[in-house]
Amino acid sequence: MDTVSIVLVLLLAVVVSGALSRMLPVSVPTPLVQILLGAVIGLSVNYRVELDPQLFLLLFLPPLLFLDGWRIPKDELLKDVSTVVELALGLVLLTVIGMGLFIHWMIPAMPLAVAFALAAVVSPTDPIAVSAIAARVPIPKRMMHILEGESLLNDASGLVCLRFAVAAALTGTFSASGAALNFLWVAGMGLAIGVIVTLSATRAKAWVTKRWGEDTGSQILVSLLIPFGSYLLAEHLHASGILAAVSAGVTMSFAEISRQAMAVTRMRRNSVWDTIQFSLNGIIFVLLGEQLPGILGGARETVALSGHSELWWLAVYVVAIVAGLALLRFLWVWASLKLTILRKRGDGTAIQSPDWRLVAAMSLAGVRGAITLAGVLTLPLALDDGTPFPARDLAIFLATGVIIVSLVIASAGLPMLLKGLAMPPEPSKQAEEDAARVATAEAAIRAIEARQHALAEAHGEADRYAAAGGRVMDLYRERIEGLRQGPSDASRVEDRLVRDFRLVGVKAERAALMELARARQMGSETARKLTRELDLSEARHRG
Repeated sequence: MDTVSIVLVLLLAVVVSGALSRMLPVSVPTPLVQILLGAVIGLSVNYRVELDPQLFLLLFLPPLLFLDGWRIPKDELLKDVSTVVELALGLVLLTVIGMGLFIHWMIPAMPLAVAFALAAVVSPTDPIAVSAIAARVPIPKRMMHILEGESLLNDASGLVCLRFAVAAALTGTFSASGAALNFLWVAGMGLAIGVIVTLSATRAKAWVTKRWGEDTGSQILVSLLIPFGSYLLAEHLHASGILAAVSAGVTMSFAEISRQAMAVTRMRRNSVWDTIQFSLNGIIFVLLGEQLPGILGGARETVALSGHSELWWLAVYVVAIVAGLALLRFLWVWASLKLTILRKRGDGTAIQSPDWRLVAAMSLAGVRGAITLAGVLTLPLALDDGTPFPARDLAIFLATGVIIVSLVIASAGLPMLLKGLAMPPEPSKQAEEDAARVATAEAAIRAIEARQHALAEAHGEADRYAAAGGRVMDLYRERIEGLRQGPSDASRVEDRLVRDFRLVGVKAERAALMELARARQMGSETARKLTRELDLSEARHRG
């Protein structure tokens, strides 16, 4: 009962944190509010959450990484793939090696392998925390796409590096050639398993649906099981479960194109996954806060591990690590942007120099969050011989400090840097969108005409079917004509006014519907159906 109670309290804290972050007069990122609430919980109750590292990794990382891979915009990612790869792979390797050596030099009492492990867990960034920080100052879409792509890949690369560092700490040996071969197996097999599991599951699901119909609950449950199945199978074969979850998510988006689910299934599944993402990300930060009193309570013993006795040395170490991470990221982002998206192509002109605000914003956006915490908590409790894992508490303390300090710095500096900041423009997608709308409208008209003819031949009364079909086809023809002529400024204003008026109408419909329901002039089933229709209409017009 204690375990169930603490889980419910953590979930309640996640809900309350979202409301509090919106109520505060200043923009405070939701993760910081969640950490604070978690600390309050940790100070208020005697029960402590004992985190099993492997169980923690299994419960939180597969679904989060799977969803990142599933939802990330693939085309936008491919347009800036060189920048993303440089940040996600090159910067991670530089961070692991450079910061690992720096941490070991700064804290000689921390073994080199453990220093590399700590550097590996602080290398991944967290776009969820960034979007929470910049909620009141919109991030340029292109920047957000780069940050999302970077996070998707550096989650995997950082945690794979962590795996090798931990193995070196456990065995006391490290072979570069052996690690390279092992990396090829771990990465390649992990990616392959994610693809195979996803394709197998979606094909089997499509085969059953085609013969016996679709069950919405089963479809949603299958999507929930895929990341865990990929992760567990990969770990069983000594491959990377993290990469398996990522590749499963990426494959899921392509598999869904050829094996479509019902509309109601997709909408309900999106709602379920939104709730899971919100809950898991929130619980991770609340757990960080809940563990904070214990971590701080053992600070005196922790600082002793570093060879000092004064507690302020821990703050010095955290600030030094954050500064080192920021410096490495600033230099790497500057070089990466200069050599990729800011390069002048085809006109022979020199490479542009990146705007310092753009580089600074991209650097501050490298906030550490859920993945860093999840990774550091998976450090083993003991070595193979049963002795305690060296400097584990110190590593957890420093990683926790890096998360909190990076969040605070970004929450103060990022909104100022983002105001009026513009990324180099992406090619306009309006023509692509208009062409797709015209093509789908023409396909709809052809299908309606074919249906008209089939009904008229089967039942007669062609005029009735022609009139009904004509009303629908007129809507599609209006869309085609408007898109082919190209929208003028006046038509854009008119479209915006029409959308506003439709939203006003939907709001009035909903108010009247609620009055009828409260007056018992309609049944609950009818009220639920009409409310759903209004919700879909409102979402379409707001989109």
